[in-house]
Amino acid sequence: MTFGTSGLRAAMGAGFSLINDLTVIQSTQGMYRYLEKCFPDLKRRGFVIGYDTRGQAAISCSSERLAKLAAAVLLSKGVPVYLFSTYVPTPFVPYAVKQMKATAGVMITASHNPKQDNGYKVYWENGSQITSPHDKEILKCIEESVEPWDGSWNENIADGSPLRSDPLDEICKSYMEDLKVICFHRDLNAKTSLRFVHTAFHGVGHDYVQLAFKAFGFAPPIPVQEQKDPDPDFSTVRCPNPEEGESVLELALRLAEKEGARVVLATDPDADRLAVAEQYENGRWKVFTGNELAALLGWWLLACWKEKHPDAADIKRVHMLATTVSSKILQTIAQQEGFHFVETLPGFKWIGNRIKELMDNGNEVLFAFEESIGFMCGTSVLDKDGVSAAVVVAEMAAYLETRNLTLSQQLSKIYETYGFHISKTSYLICQHLPTIKRIFDRLRNFGGEREYPRSCGGYSIVHTRDVTTGYDSSQPGQKCVLPVTKNSQMVTFTFQNGCVATLRTSGTEPKIKYYAELRAAPGQRLVLEHPFTQSNTPQY
Repeated sequence: MTFGTSGLRAAMGAGFSLINDLTVIQSTQGMYRYLEKCFPDLKRRGFVIGYDTRGQAAISCSSERLAKLAAAVLLSKGVPVYLFSTYVPTPFVPYAVKQMKATAGVMITASHNPKQDNGYKVYWENGSQITSPHDKEILKCIEESVEPWDGSWNENIADGSPLRSDPLDEICKSYMEDLKVICFHRDLNAKTSLRFVHTAFHGVGHDYVQLAFKAFGFAPPIPVQEQKDPDPDFSTVRCPNPEEGESVLELALRLAEKEGARVVLATDPDADRLAVAEQYENGRWKVFTGNELAALLGWWLLACWKEKHPDAADIKRVHMLATTVSSKILQTIAQQEGFHFVETLPGFKWIGNRIKELMDNGNEVLFAFEESIGFMCGTSVLDKDGVSAAVVVAEMAAYLETRNLTLSQQLSKIYETYGFHISKTSYLICQHLPTIKRIFDRLRNFGGEREYPRSCGGYSIVHTRDVTTGYDSSQPGQKCVLPVTKNSQMVTFTFQNGCVATLRTSGTEPKIKYYAELRAAPGQRLVLEHPFTQSNTPQY
Protein backbone atom coordinates (compact mmCIF):
# COMPACT_ATOMS: atom_id res chain seq x y z
CA MET A 1 0.00 0.00 0.00
CA THR A 2 1.09 3.58 -0.68
CA PHE A 3 -0.37 6.94 0.27
CA GLY A 4 -2.83 8.05 -2.43
CA THR A 5 -5.09 11.10 -2.55
CA SER A 6 -6.74 10.01 0.72
CA GLY A 7 -4.14 7.99 2.63
CA LEU A 8 -3.79 4.21 2.60
CA ARG A 9 -6.77 2.29 1.20
CA ALA A 10 -7.30 -1.35 0.33
CA ALA A 11 -9.63 -4.27 0.88
CA MET A 12 -9.81 -5.74 4.38
CA GLY A 13 -8.22 -9.17 4.65
CA ALA A 14 -5.04 -11.08 5.37
CA GLY A 15 -1.93 -9.90 3.57
CA PHE A 16 0.67 -7.14 3.61
CA SER A 17 -1.11 -5.15 0.88
CA LEU A 18 -4.51 -5.25 2.63
CA ILE A 19 -6.06 -3.47 5.61
CA ASN A 20 -5.92 -5.64 8.73
CA ASP A 21 -4.72 -5.66 12.35
CA LEU A 22 -1.08 -6.13 11.39
CA THR A 23 -0.84 -3.50 8.64
CA VAL A 24 -2.58 -0.90 10.83
CA ILE A 25 -0.17 -1.69 13.68
CA GLN A 26 2.78 -1.44 11.29
CA SER A 27 1.48 1.84 9.85
CA THR A 28 1.05 3.34 13.31
CA GLN A 29 4.48 2.17 14.44
CA GLY A 30 5.90 3.95 11.40
CA MET A 31 3.83 7.03 12.27
CA TYR A 32 5.28 7.01 15.79
CA ARG A 33 8.84 6.69 14.51
CA TYR A 34 8.37 9.61 12.14
CA LEU A 35 6.51 11.81 14.64
CA GLU A 36 9.18 11.43 17.31
CA LYS A 37 11.70 12.73 14.75
CA CYS A 38 9.51 15.72 13.86
CA PHE A 39 8.06 16.65 17.26
CA PRO A 40 10.19 16.72 20.43
CA ASP A 41 6.95 17.53 22.29
CA LEU A 42 5.04 14.52 20.88
CA LYS A 43 4.43 13.09 24.36
CA ARG A 44 2.90 16.36 25.48
CA ARG A 45 0.77 17.23 22.46
CA GLY A 46 -0.55 13.80 21.57
CA PHE A 47 -2.38 12.28 18.61
CA VAL A 48 -6.03 12.15 17.41
CA ILE A 49 -7.77 8.95 16.24
CA GLY A 50 -11.27 8.67 14.76
CA TYR A 51 -13.14 5.93 12.95
CA ASP A 52 -16.26 5.23 10.89
CA THR A 53 -18.62 2.22 10.99
CA ARG A 54 -17.01 -0.10 8.46
CA GLY A 55 -16.24 -3.70 9.32
CA GLN A 56 -16.20 -7.33 8.29
CA ALA A 57 -17.41 -9.76 10.93
CA ALA A 58 -15.86 -12.70 9.09
CA ILE A 59 -12.35 -11.46 9.85
CA SER A 60 -13.09 -9.51 13.08
CA CYS A 61 -12.02 -6.38 11.26
CA SER A 62 -13.91 -3.19 12.07
CA SER A 63 -12.90 0.45 11.96
CA GLU A 64 -13.38 0.68 15.74
CA ARG A 65 -11.06 -2.29 16.39
CA LEU A 66 -8.42 -0.90 14.02
CA ALA A 67 -8.65 2.49 15.73
CA LYS A 68 -8.08 0.86 19.14
CA LEU A 69 -5.06 -1.03 17.82
CA ALA A 70 -3.62 2.22 16.43
CA ALA A 71 -4.19 3.79 19.85
CA ALA A 72 -2.49 0.83 21.56
CA VAL A 73 0.72 1.39 19.58
CA LEU A 74 0.94 5.04 20.66
CA LEU A 75 -0.23 4.56 24.25
CA SER A 76 2.33 1.81 24.78
CA LYS A 77 5.00 4.37 23.88
CA GLY A 78 3.66 6.98 26.28
CA VAL A 79 1.92 9.17 23.68
CA PRO A 80 -1.38 10.77 24.77
CA VAL A 81 -4.20 9.74 22.44
CA TYR A 82 -7.45 11.57 21.77
CA LEU A 83 -9.55 8.57 20.74
CA PHE A 84 -13.20 9.26 19.93
CA SER A 85 -15.54 7.03 21.93
CA THR A 86 -17.84 6.47 18.98
CA TYR A 87 -17.92 6.88 15.22
CA VAL A 88 -17.54 10.42 13.85
CA PRO A 89 -17.49 12.16 10.46
CA THR A 90 -14.05 12.28 8.89
CA PRO A 91 -13.96 16.13 9.16
CA PHE A 92 -13.99 15.81 12.97
CA VAL A 93 -10.44 14.39 12.94
CA PRO A 94 -8.68 17.30 11.18
CA TYR A 95 -10.84 19.69 13.20
CA ALA A 96 -9.78 17.96 16.44
CA VAL A 97 -6.10 17.98 15.45
CA LYS A 98 -6.21 21.77 15.29
CA GLN A 99 -8.44 22.23 18.35
CA MET A 100 -6.39 19.93 20.58
CA LYS A 101 -3.09 21.23 19.14
CA ALA A 102 -2.09 17.62 18.46
CA THR A 103 0.88 16.63 16.32
CA ALA A 104 -1.22 14.60 13.87
CA GLY A 105 -4.28 12.42 13.52
CA VAL A 106 -5.65 9.34 11.77
CA MET A 107 -9.15 8.53 10.55
CA ILE A 108 -9.94 4.87 9.95
CA THR A 109 -12.26 5.03 6.94
CA ALA A 110 -12.64 4.16 3.28
CA SER A 111 -15.28 6.84 2.75
CA HIS A 112 -17.48 5.86 -0.23
CA ASN A 113 -15.44 2.83 -1.32
CA PRO A 114 -17.06 -0.64 -1.57
CA LYS A 115 -17.91 -2.40 1.68
CA GLN A 116 -14.87 -4.68 1.61
CA ASP A 117 -12.47 -1.71 1.78
CA ASN A 118 -11.04 0.28 4.64
CA GLY A 119 -8.36 2.89 4.99
CA TYR A 120 -5.91 4.89 7.10
CA LYS A 121 -6.16 8.63 6.46
CA VAL A 122 -3.44 10.80 8.01
CA TYR A 123 -3.65 14.48 8.99
CA TRP A 124 -0.72 16.67 9.96
CA GLU A 125 -0.58 19.25 12.78
CA ASN A 126 -2.00 21.94 10.47
CA GLY A 127 -5.26 19.98 10.16
CA SER A 128 -4.66 19.06 6.54
CA GLN A 129 -3.93 15.69 4.91
CA ILE A 130 -0.26 14.82 4.56
CA THR A 131 1.62 15.51 1.34
CA SER A 132 5.21 14.90 0.29
CA PRO A 133 7.69 14.53 1.92
CA HIS A 134 5.68 13.34 4.95
CA ASP A 135 4.00 10.47 3.08
CA LYS A 136 7.28 9.10 1.73
CA GLU A 137 9.08 9.44 5.05
CA ILE A 138 6.26 7.75 6.95
CA LEU A 139 6.37 4.82 4.49
CA LYS A 140 10.12 4.49 5.09
CA CYS A 141 9.52 4.41 8.84
CA ILE A 142 6.77 1.81 8.39
CA GLU A 143 9.17 -0.42 6.46
CA GLU A 144 11.66 -0.09 9.31
CA SER A 145 9.04 -1.02 11.94
CA VAL A 146 7.28 -4.09 10.56
CA GLU A 147 7.64 -6.34 13.62
CA PRO A 148 4.91 -5.55 16.18
CA TRP A 149 6.21 -4.10 19.44
CA ASP A 150 5.24 -5.31 22.89
CA GLY A 151 1.84 -3.81 23.67
CA SER A 152 0.88 -3.09 20.06
CA TRP A 153 -1.64 -5.94 20.02
CA ASN A 154 -3.36 -4.85 23.25
CA GLU A 155 -6.49 -3.18 21.89
CA ASN A 156 -7.93 -2.97 25.43
CA ILE A 157 -5.17 -0.67 26.67
CA ALA A 158 -7.21 2.33 25.54
CA ASP A 159 -10.06 1.45 27.90
CA GLY A 160 -8.07 2.09 31.05
CA SER A 161 -5.08 4.21 30.09
CA PRO A 162 -4.75 7.62 31.78
CA LEU A 163 -3.13 8.81 28.54
CA ARG A 164 -6.34 8.20 26.57
CA SER A 165 -9.05 10.86 26.52
CA ASP A 166 -12.31 11.15 24.61
CA PRO A 167 -12.62 14.46 22.72
CA LEU A 168 -16.14 13.77 21.41
CA ASP A 169 -18.23 16.18 23.49
CA GLU A 170 -15.74 19.04 23.32
CA ILE A 171 -15.13 18.71 19.58
CA CYS A 172 -18.80 18.27 18.68
CA LYS A 173 -19.83 21.33 20.72
CA SER A 174 -16.99 23.46 19.34
CA TYR A 175 -17.58 22.32 15.75
CA MET A 176 -21.28 23.19 15.88
CA GLU A 177 -20.48 26.59 17.39
CA ASP A 178 -17.93 27.32 14.64
CA LEU A 179 -20.53 26.39 12.03
CA LYS A 180 -22.44 29.53 12.94
CA VAL A 181 -19.69 31.62 11.33
CA ILE A 182 -21.04 30.54 7.92
CA CYS A 183 -24.70 30.91 8.93
CA PHE A 184 -26.02 34.21 7.55
CA HIS A 185 -29.82 33.97 7.85
CA ARG A 186 -30.67 32.14 11.06
CA ASP A 187 -34.00 33.99 11.50
CA LEU A 188 -35.02 33.13 7.95
CA ASN A 189 -34.03 29.48 8.44
CA ALA A 190 -36.41 29.10 11.39
CA LYS A 191 -39.34 30.40 9.30
CA THR A 192 -38.78 28.62 5.99
CA SER A 193 -41.53 26.40 4.62
CA LEU A 194 -38.98 24.27 2.76
CA ARG A 195 -38.62 20.68 3.92
CA PHE A 196 -35.45 18.64 3.49
CA VAL A 197 -34.78 14.92 3.34
CA HIS A 198 -31.37 13.63 4.44
CA THR A 199 -29.84 10.22 3.90
CA ALA A 200 -26.71 9.16 5.75
CA PHE A 201 -26.05 6.30 3.32
CA HIS A 202 -25.70 3.77 6.14
CA GLY A 203 -22.81 5.78 7.59
CA VAL A 204 -22.02 8.25 10.35
CA GLY A 205 -23.78 11.40 9.15
CA HIS A 206 -27.29 11.28 10.65
CA ASP A 207 -26.69 12.59 14.18
CA TYR A 208 -24.26 15.27 13.06
CA VAL A 209 -26.39 16.66 10.22
CA GLN A 210 -29.31 16.87 12.65
CA LEU A 211 -27.12 18.90 15.05
CA ALA A 212 -25.89 21.14 12.22
CA PHE A 213 -29.46 21.97 11.21
CA LYS A 214 -30.19 22.87 14.83
CA ALA A 215 -27.12 25.15 14.91
CA PHE A 216 -28.46 26.99 11.85
CA GLY A 217 -31.95 27.33 13.35
CA PHE A 218 -33.64 24.86 10.99
CA ALA A 219 -36.20 22.24 11.83
CA PRO A 220 -34.47 18.83 11.59
CA PRO A 221 -34.30 17.24 8.13
CA ILE A 222 -36.43 14.15 7.50
CA PRO A 223 -34.18 11.07 7.71
CA VAL A 224 -34.38 8.08 5.39
CA GLN A 225 -35.05 5.50 8.08
CA GLU A 226 -33.65 2.54 6.10
CA GLN A 227 -30.31 4.35 5.70
CA LYS A 228 -30.18 6.39 8.92
CA ASP A 229 -28.22 3.94 11.08
CA PRO A 230 -24.76 2.50 10.38
CA ASP A 231 -24.66 -0.67 8.29
CA PRO A 232 -21.24 -1.87 7.10
CA ASP A 233 -22.95 -3.98 4.41
CA PHE A 234 -24.66 -0.90 2.87
CA SER A 235 -27.64 -3.16 2.37
CA THR A 236 -30.00 -0.82 0.47
CA VAL A 237 -27.60 0.56 -2.15
CA ARG A 238 -25.61 -1.13 -4.91
CA CYS A 239 -22.63 1.05 -3.96
CA PRO A 240 -22.23 3.49 -1.04
CA ASN A 241 -21.38 6.47 -3.21
CA PRO A 242 -24.02 9.24 -3.53
CA GLU A 243 -22.07 10.65 -6.48
CA GLU A 244 -23.56 7.84 -8.58
CA GLY A 245 -26.77 9.89 -8.72
CA GLU A 246 -30.44 9.03 -8.97
CA SER A 247 -29.91 5.26 -9.12
CA VAL A 248 -28.52 5.14 -5.55
CA LEU A 249 -30.72 7.95 -4.18
CA GLU A 250 -34.01 6.19 -4.92
CA LEU A 251 -35.13 5.72 -1.30
CA ALA A 252 -34.42 9.36 -0.48
CA LEU A 253 -36.24 10.65 -3.57
CA ARG A 254 -39.33 8.51 -2.93
CA LEU A 255 -39.44 9.68 0.70
CA ALA A 256 -39.12 13.31 -0.40
CA GLU A 257 -42.06 12.90 -2.80
CA LYS A 258 -44.12 11.38 -0.01
CA GLU A 259 -43.23 14.12 2.49
CA GLY A 260 -43.45 17.05 0.08
CA ALA A 261 -39.75 17.86 0.45
CA ARG A 262 -38.24 19.54 -2.61
CA VAL A 263 -34.56 19.12 -1.67
CA VAL A 264 -32.68 15.91 -0.86
CA LEU A 265 -29.29 15.95 0.88
CA ALA A 266 -27.07 12.84 0.88
CA THR A 267 -23.85 12.50 2.86
CA ASP A 268 -21.54 9.64 2.01
CA PRO A 269 -20.71 7.00 4.66
CA ASP A 270 -18.02 9.05 6.43
CA ALA A 271 -19.92 12.34 5.85
CA ASP A 272 -17.15 14.25 4.11
CA ARG A 273 -18.96 14.50 0.76
CA LEU A 274 -22.41 15.76 -0.19
CA ALA A 275 -24.85 15.04 -3.01
CA VAL A 276 -27.94 17.21 -3.58
CA ALA A 277 -31.11 16.62 -5.59
CA GLU A 278 -33.98 19.01 -6.27
CA GLN A 279 -37.43 18.31 -7.67
CA TYR A 280 -38.63 20.20 -10.74
CA GLU A 281 -42.23 21.44 -11.02
CA ASN A 282 -42.98 18.52 -13.37
CA GLY A 283 -42.05 16.06 -10.61
CA ARG A 284 -38.74 14.96 -12.12
CA TRP A 285 -35.54 15.19 -10.11
CA LYS A 286 -32.27 16.90 -10.89
CA VAL A 287 -29.20 15.50 -9.13
CA PHE A 288 -26.59 18.24 -9.22
CA THR A 289 -23.06 17.40 -10.27
CA GLY A 290 -20.18 18.41 -8.02
CA ASN A 291 -19.29 21.18 -10.45
CA GLU A 292 -22.86 22.55 -10.45
CA LEU A 293 -23.07 22.52 -6.67
CA ALA A 294 -19.73 24.31 -6.53
CA ALA A 295 -21.07 27.06 -8.80
CA LEU A 296 -24.00 27.53 -6.42
CA LEU A 297 -21.95 27.38 -3.22
CA GLY A 298 -19.25 29.67 -4.58
CA TRP A 299 -21.87 32.22 -5.67
CA TRP A 300 -23.66 31.98 -2.31
CA LEU A 301 -20.62 32.36 -0.06
CA LEU A 302 -19.32 35.26 -2.15
CA ALA A 303 -22.71 37.01 -2.06
CA CYS A 304 -22.92 36.61 1.72
CA TRP A 305 -19.35 37.84 2.13
CA LYS A 306 -20.03 40.93 0.01
CA GLU A 307 -23.02 41.83 2.18
CA LYS A 308 -20.69 41.99 5.18
CA HIS A 309 -17.86 43.79 3.33
CA PRO A 310 -19.21 46.83 1.49
CA ASP A 311 -15.66 48.07 0.78
CA ALA A 312 -14.92 46.64 -2.67
CA ALA A 313 -11.17 46.77 -2.03
CA ASP A 314 -11.43 44.01 0.58
CA ILE A 315 -12.11 41.44 -2.13
CA LYS A 316 -8.46 41.53 -3.18
CA ARG A 317 -7.51 39.30 -0.23
CA VAL A 318 -10.33 36.77 -0.87
CA HIS A 319 -9.52 33.37 -2.38
CA MET A 320 -11.40 30.33 -3.66
CA LEU A 321 -9.79 27.08 -4.73
CA ALA A 322 -10.51 24.05 -6.89
CA THR A 323 -8.62 21.04 -8.16
CA THR A 324 -7.36 21.13 -11.73
CA VAL A 325 -9.86 18.47 -12.92
CA SER A 326 -12.81 20.47 -11.56
CA SER A 327 -14.90 23.08 -13.36
CA LYS A 328 -13.29 26.45 -14.00
CA ILE A 329 -16.48 28.26 -12.97
CA LEU A 330 -14.81 29.78 -9.89
CA GLN A 331 -11.95 31.01 -12.04
CA THR A 332 -14.43 32.69 -14.37
CA ILE A 333 -16.33 34.30 -11.46
CA ALA A 334 -13.02 35.46 -9.95
CA GLN A 335 -11.99 37.17 -13.18
CA GLN A 336 -15.19 39.20 -13.16
CA GLU A 337 -15.57 39.81 -9.41
CA GLY A 338 -11.94 40.54 -8.50
CA PHE A 339 -11.07 37.83 -5.99
CA HIS A 340 -8.30 35.26 -6.46
CA PHE A 341 -8.71 31.73 -7.79
CA VAL A 342 -6.13 29.03 -7.04
CA GLU A 343 -5.85 25.67 -8.81
CA THR A 344 -4.30 22.57 -7.23
CA LEU A 345 -3.64 18.95 -8.07
CA PRO A 346 -6.56 16.52 -7.47
CA GLY A 347 -7.21 15.70 -3.84
CA PHE A 348 -8.08 17.81 -0.82
CA LYS A 349 -4.63 17.21 0.62
CA TRP A 350 -3.36 19.72 -1.94
CA ILE A 351 -6.22 22.15 -1.30
CA GLY A 352 -5.92 22.02 2.49
CA ASN A 353 -2.20 22.67 2.59
CA ARG A 354 -2.47 25.50 0.06
CA ILE A 355 -5.24 27.11 2.10
CA LYS A 356 -3.05 26.99 5.22
CA GLU A 357 -0.30 28.82 3.30
CA LEU A 358 -2.76 31.46 2.09
CA MET A 359 -4.19 32.03 5.56
CA ASP A 360 -0.73 32.25 7.13
CA ASN A 361 -0.05 35.12 4.70
CA GLY A 362 -3.13 37.07 5.79
CA ASN A 363 -5.53 35.97 3.06
CA GLU A 364 -9.16 34.96 3.48
CA VAL A 365 -10.54 31.75 1.95
CA LEU A 366 -14.29 31.45 1.41
CA PHE A 367 -14.70 28.17 -0.41
CA ALA A 368 -12.90 25.26 -2.05
CA PHE A 369 -14.08 22.18 -3.90
CA GLU A 370 -13.29 19.13 -5.98
CA GLU A 371 -15.73 17.92 -8.62
CA SER A 372 -16.32 14.58 -6.86
CA ILE A 373 -18.87 16.29 -4.55
CA GLY A 374 -16.24 17.44 -2.06
CA PHE A 375 -16.85 20.93 -0.61
CA MET A 376 -15.17 23.10 2.03
CA CYS A 377 -17.31 26.03 3.24
CA GLY A 378 -15.31 28.34 5.49
CA THR A 379 -12.02 27.32 7.09
CA SER A 380 -12.93 25.58 10.35
CA VAL A 381 -12.00 22.30 8.66
CA LEU A 382 -9.19 22.23 6.09
CA ASP A 383 -10.74 19.30 4.28
CA LYS A 384 -13.97 18.51 2.48
CA ASP A 385 -16.93 18.40 4.85
CA GLY A 386 -20.38 17.03 3.97
CA VAL A 387 -21.98 18.08 7.27
CA SER A 388 -21.27 21.80 6.90
CA ALA A 389 -21.97 21.70 3.14
CA ALA A 390 -25.39 20.12 3.77
CA VAL A 391 -26.59 22.87 6.07
CA VAL A 392 -25.11 25.65 3.89
CA VAL A 393 -27.02 24.25 0.89
CA ALA A 394 -30.18 24.19 3.02
CA GLU A 395 -29.75 27.86 3.98
CA MET A 396 -29.08 28.83 0.37
CA ALA A 397 -32.23 26.99 -0.77
CA ALA A 398 -34.29 28.66 1.99
CA TYR A 399 -33.02 32.10 0.97
CA LEU A 400 -33.70 31.49 -2.72
CA GLU A 401 -37.24 30.42 -1.89
CA THR A 402 -37.89 33.94 -0.57
CA ARG A 403 -36.87 35.18 -4.03
CA ASN A 404 -39.15 32.62 -5.74
CA LEU A 405 -36.11 30.83 -7.09
CA THR A 406 -35.08 27.18 -6.99
CA LEU A 407 -31.49 25.98 -6.87
CA SER A 408 -31.77 24.98 -10.55
CA GLN A 409 -33.03 28.41 -11.54
CA GLN A 410 -30.24 30.12 -9.63
CA LEU A 411 -27.69 27.90 -11.33
CA SER A 412 -29.03 29.05 -14.71
CA LYS A 413 -28.73 32.69 -13.56
CA ILE A 414 -25.11 32.10 -12.55
CA TYR A 415 -24.31 30.65 -15.98
CA GLU A 416 -26.15 33.47 -17.75
CA THR A 417 -24.12 36.00 -15.75
CA TYR A 418 -20.67 34.44 -15.95
CA GLY A 419 -20.90 32.12 -18.94
CA PHE A 420 -22.11 28.56 -19.28
CA HIS A 421 -19.75 25.83 -18.03
CA ILE A 422 -20.88 22.41 -19.22
CA SER A 423 -18.92 19.42 -17.99
CA LYS A 424 -18.89 15.66 -18.40
CA THR A 425 -17.16 13.45 -15.86
CA SER A 426 -17.08 9.69 -15.62
CA TYR A 427 -14.74 6.73 -15.24
CA LEU A 428 -13.77 3.26 -16.40
CA ILE A 429 -12.90 0.42 -14.05
CA CYS A 430 -9.45 -1.08 -14.65
CA GLN A 431 -7.92 -3.51 -12.16
CA HIS A 432 -4.90 -4.34 -14.35
CA LEU A 433 -2.00 -1.93 -13.72
CA PRO A 434 0.01 -2.92 -16.85
CA THR A 435 -3.02 -2.02 -18.98
CA ILE A 436 -3.21 1.41 -17.38
CA LYS A 437 0.49 1.94 -18.00
CA ARG A 438 0.11 0.95 -21.68
CA ILE A 439 -2.75 3.44 -22.15
CA PHE A 440 -0.75 6.38 -20.82
CA ASP A 441 2.49 5.30 -22.50
CA ARG A 442 0.60 5.31 -25.82
CA LEU A 443 -0.67 8.83 -25.18
CA ARG A 444 2.88 10.00 -24.55
CA ASN A 445 4.16 8.33 -27.73
CA PHE A 446 1.14 8.77 -29.97
CA GLY A 447 2.75 10.05 -33.16
CA GLY A 448 6.27 8.98 -32.34
CA GLU A 449 8.56 9.05 -29.34
CA ARG A 450 7.39 11.71 -26.83
CA GLU A 451 4.71 13.01 -29.18
CA TYR A 452 1.25 13.56 -27.76
CA PRO A 453 -1.96 13.48 -29.86
CA ARG A 454 -2.51 16.62 -31.94
CA SER A 455 -6.25 16.14 -32.47
CA CYS A 456 -9.18 14.13 -31.20
CA GLY A 457 -12.62 13.64 -32.76
CA GLY A 458 -11.75 16.12 -35.50
CA TYR A 459 -10.80 18.91 -33.06
CA SER A 460 -7.24 20.27 -32.81
CA ILE A 461 -5.34 20.03 -29.53
CA VAL A 462 -3.43 23.26 -28.87
CA HIS A 463 -1.86 22.46 -25.47
CA THR A 464 -0.95 19.32 -23.53
CA ARG A 465 -0.04 19.11 -19.86
CA ASP A 466 1.35 15.94 -18.27
CA VAL A 467 1.87 16.27 -14.49
CA THR A 468 3.27 12.73 -14.32
CA THR A 469 6.30 13.77 -16.35
CA GLY A 470 6.25 17.51 -15.59
CA TYR A 471 5.56 18.55 -19.21
CA ASP A 472 3.35 21.50 -20.17
CA SER A 473 3.46 22.78 -23.75
CA SER A 474 1.78 26.07 -22.75
CA GLN A 475 4.51 27.11 -20.27
CA PRO A 476 7.96 28.65 -20.80
CA GLY A 477 10.48 25.86 -21.10
CA GLN A 478 7.53 23.44 -21.32
CA LYS A 479 7.74 22.88 -17.54
CA CYS A 480 4.59 22.14 -15.56
CA VAL A 481 3.57 24.72 -12.92
CA LEU A 482 1.69 22.15 -10.82
CA PRO A 483 3.81 19.74 -8.75
CA VAL A 484 5.05 16.66 -10.59
CA THR A 485 3.36 13.44 -9.40
CA LYS A 486 5.42 10.56 -10.80
CA ASN A 487 3.42 7.88 -8.98
CA SER A 488 0.06 8.75 -10.57
CA GLN A 489 -1.08 9.29 -14.15
CA MET A 490 -2.68 12.54 -15.36
CA VAL A 491 -2.69 14.14 -18.81
CA THR A 492 -4.73 17.22 -19.80
CA PHE A 493 -5.56 18.35 -23.35
CA THR A 494 -6.73 21.87 -24.26
CA PHE A 495 -8.60 22.02 -27.57
CA GLN A 496 -8.83 24.83 -30.08
CA ASN A 497 -12.58 25.14 -29.46
CA GLY A 498 -11.98 25.81 -25.74
CA CYS A 499 -12.74 22.34 -24.43
CA VAL A 500 -10.42 21.07 -21.69
CA ALA A 501 -10.20 17.31 -21.15
CA THR A 502 -8.22 15.34 -18.56
CA LEU A 503 -7.54 11.63 -18.21
CA ARG A 504 -6.17 10.43 -14.84
CA THR A 505 -5.97 7.46 -12.52
CA SER A 506 -7.83 7.55 -9.21
CA GLY A 507 -5.77 7.68 -6.05
CA THR A 508 -8.29 5.63 -4.06
CA GLU A 509 -10.01 3.22 -6.46
CA PRO A 510 -9.14 1.07 -9.54
CA LYS A 511 -10.51 3.68 -11.92
CA ILE A 512 -9.38 5.65 -14.95
CA LYS A 513 -11.29 8.92 -14.65
CA TYR A 514 -12.00 11.41 -17.40
CA TYR A 515 -13.14 15.03 -17.19
CA ALA A 516 -14.18 17.44 -19.94
CA GLU A 517 -15.58 20.96 -19.86
CA LEU A 518 -16.79 23.48 -22.43
CA ARG A 519 -16.94 27.16 -21.47
CA ALA A 520 -18.86 29.98 -23.10
CA ALA A 521 -18.57 33.73 -22.68
CA PRO A 522 -21.30 35.60 -20.73
CA GLY A 523 -24.40 35.89 -22.88
CA GLN A 524 -23.19 33.23 -25.30
CA ARG A 525 -25.24 30.03 -25.41
CA LEU A 526 -23.81 26.62 -26.16
CA VAL A 527 -25.38 24.50 -28.87
CA LEU A 528 -24.23 20.95 -28.30
CA GLU A 529 -23.93 18.49 -31.17
CA HIS A 530 -23.63 15.50 -28.86
CA PRO A 531 -25.21 14.45 -25.53
CA PHE A 532 -22.27 15.98 -23.66
CA THR A 533 -24.02 16.42 -20.33
CA GLN A 534 -25.66 14.00 -17.95
CA SER A 535 -29.26 13.08 -18.74
CA ASN A 536 -30.62 15.04 -15.80
CA THR A 537 -28.78 18.23 -16.75
CA PRO A 538 -30.58 20.80 -18.95
CA GLN A 539 -29.12 21.32 -22.41
CA TYR A 540 -28.07 24.94 -22.82
